[in-house]
Amino acid sequence: MKLVAGLGNPGPRYAESRHNLGFMVVDALAQRWRVDASAYEKRFEAQLGEAMRSGQRVFLLKPQTYMNLSGRSVAALARFYRVPLADVLVVYDELDLPLGTIRVRARGSAGGHNGMSDVIRHLSSDQVARVRVGIGKVHSAATVEHVLSRFMPSEREAAEQVIDLAADAVECWLARGATEAMNQFNRKPGGRRNTDEPSKGDQR
Repeated sequence: MKLVAGLGNPGPRYAESRHNLGFMVVDALAQRWRVDASAYEKRFEAQLGEAMRSGQRVFLLKPQTYMNLSGRSVAALARFYRVPLADVLVVYDELDLPLGTIRVRARGSAGGHNGMSDVIRHLSSDQVARVRVGIGKVHSAATVEHVLSRFMPSEREAAEQVIDLAADAVECWLARGATEAMNQFNRKPGGRRNTDEPSKGDQR
């Protein structure tokens, strides 16, 4: 049994914003797998879908708690279904990566991301795999405006491509685990692995 949680903010005001890339990746997976991930489950405070992939039951979760309280939803489902930490994957936007880039990590700190920080707090562990999806860094004074903005027309193709790439990484994690997903997807342009993130998982 696996849990894939995409982080974001609910409601039309935030739909398609950069901060909602986690939701978009979950929606892309639901479309690929032909499942509905939009049904609201009150006990988890989330939209939830379910599929059989790689011979196992996989939950697709989109917390509806707002980003800063995402951990409440993720932990509620993980505990209800007794999903081990090793079988939880979180997908979210990352300021420190350029648009079009993803990084898979097996564990580590939240790196300043409030949603991931809350997941770590509610699970009482940072031993949680994640796919970080780049949205590009801006001056600190413009951070909030940037993360809550929608992609510009000139960025939409790159955004669509990185959503597909992140969905591919999730499927790799499901089928072959975190180490293989890191080896395959943590690469610099030109195909070389990004050496500042070791293949065995960044433990910072």
